[in-house]
Amino acid sequence: MNKKLTVTINSFSYKRALPVDNTENGGGFIFDCRAIHNPGKYDDFKNLTGKDKEVIQFFENEPEMHEFLNHIFALVDQSVKKYIERKFTNLMVSFGCTGGQHRSVYSAENLSKHLKEKFDVNISIQHIEQEILKTERS
Repeated sequence: MNKKLTVTINSFSYKRALPVDNTENGGGFIFDCRAIHNPGKYDDFKNLTGKDKEVIQFFENEPEMHEFLNHIFALVDQSVKKYIERKFTNLMVSFGCTGGQHRSVYSAENLSKHLKEKFDVNISIQHIEQEILKTERS
């Protein structure tokens, strides 16, 4: 039985631990988003995430985010093509930033969208810091 490749995409905060790949393969990509202009520095964005339209618009106006993601798309696409060809079943890609709220979430969401449009793969996306904060608030 051939299983389709599952790409697990995480956003996380470097203030906590790196994401762990629990598949048999281990590893994957970890990209550091901290070099990108941080909307979290501005009061208007502090309580928002990379999924909110205001933050999305902020990054749409940031050329460095587009350049960053284009490089990542090229690297990840190369691996996805090979993984599919070799019938691998798991690849993990993680994006970290200071708070795990803006840059990493936006990047993870954009990679997910890119891969869904380009490849026949399963996508599992997790915003680790956001899940932790939601649990802490409950």
